[in-house]
Amino acid sequence: MATEAPTSGEYIVHHLTHMNSTGHAQKAVIDWSVWNLDTLFFSILLGVVTLFFLIRAARKATPGVPGRFQAAVEILVEMVADQAKGIIHSAESRKFVAPVALTVFLWIFLMNSMDFLPVDLLPRIWAAISGNEHAYLRVVPTADLNGSLGISIGVLLICLYYNVKIKGVSGWVHELFTAPFGSHPLLWPINFLMQIIEFLAKTISHGMRLFGNMYAGELIFMLIALLGGTATAFGFVGHVVAGSIWAVFHILIVALQAFIFMMLTLVYIGQAHESH
Repeated sequence: MATEAPTSGEYIVHHLTHMNSTGHAQKAVIDWSVWNLDTLFFSILLGVVTLFFLIRAARKATPGVPGRFQAAVEILVEMVADQAKGIIHSAESRKFVAPVALTVFLWIFLMNSMDFLPVDLLPRIWAAISGNEHAYLRVVPTADLNGSLGISIGVLLICLYYNVKIKGVSGWVHELFTAPFGSHPLLWPINFLMQIIEFLAKTISHGMRLFGNMYAGELIFMLIALLGGTATAFGFVGHVVAGSIWAVFHILIVALQAFIFMMLTLVYIGQAHESH
């Protein structure tokens, strides 16, 4: 007996539900017992792919005329190195921070690029493999707030590390209680509160900016996909035209969001080198 086709709303809800450790949609806004397995799988997989290509480029590098792959990697390396040099003035720090920024840029670019795949391609393949036609699967890790915030928290930890490394434990603690308003004891609680709010605001906005753009892009792709299912000439033409235009525009968004995240990573780490 044929099953009834889902409505547009049911289709979108299904595609926006993660394959998680509980086997059903998350019920609460915050639930620490839920692990989004698809986000973990695709983010780790694409992280490994990023490292593979960077390691391969390093091993294949030659001093002579570079091939196309080496030339592309060298352009990216020089671009990130120039940005890092303008923001982080410590040459010693740049030896670590510049490769981190390059890795972040390529990793996020690849994760964002998963949005270019047909909406139903990987979910349908996974449904066939799992034997469950209603199986959940989301393939864009950066369209999951957990994934984007996880990366921004990683950047926060690097910032905290450089705060301690550059200023020392006592110097950083002193800064926490005396900046930005001064060293008077009555201002210590206010200064400390402002510092904590600044760290939290930068981290949350860093992750949510990436998440918001990619989530919106994923949703628009699904809405465009639904145009093709209207069984009308207008729907088909709208699906092709709107899908093509949005795909071209989304290429810019994918690259731009990766670049913005990388630049903010450099800016925040650079701020950790500054004393108040």
